[in-house]
Amino acid sequence: MAEQNAPVTPSQEAERYLENARLILTEKAGKKDGLYADVKYVKMAAGTAYSAALLILDEYLRQKEGIHFTKPKSIEDYMSRLRKYDKKLLRILASVYDELHLAGYYHGTRSVDTMQKGMNGVKQMLNYI
Repeated sequence: MAEQNAPVTPSQEAERYLENARLILTEKAGKKDGLYADVKYVKMAAGTAYSAALLILDEYLRQKEGIHFTKPKSIEDYMSRLRKYDKKLLRILASVYDELHLAGYYHGTRSVDTMQKGMNGVKQMLNYI
């Protein structure tokens, strides 16, 4: 863990969110036969992991745009701005959005595979900052 007064980097904060999401799934969601038992905790973990993705994207865009950076207001805004810089990161975001935000958080998927794929996408995104 970071020292008491040491500033936390966006990368460290995103990793913390991802770890929290993993713990929610492991300790609370209850896994059996490739499905989670409690959708409430899946939604909570998906929202937490997706928040990590947004932290990463904000930092990535801040690095690219410098003083011109403003926080995007929608997923479309994130995607159109990413399109200018990195198509691979854009594809990862599209998957993470589908798996974590739509399937996980919004629809409450019970699929372990869907959640793992989304969280692995966020881990890949960490390499961009």
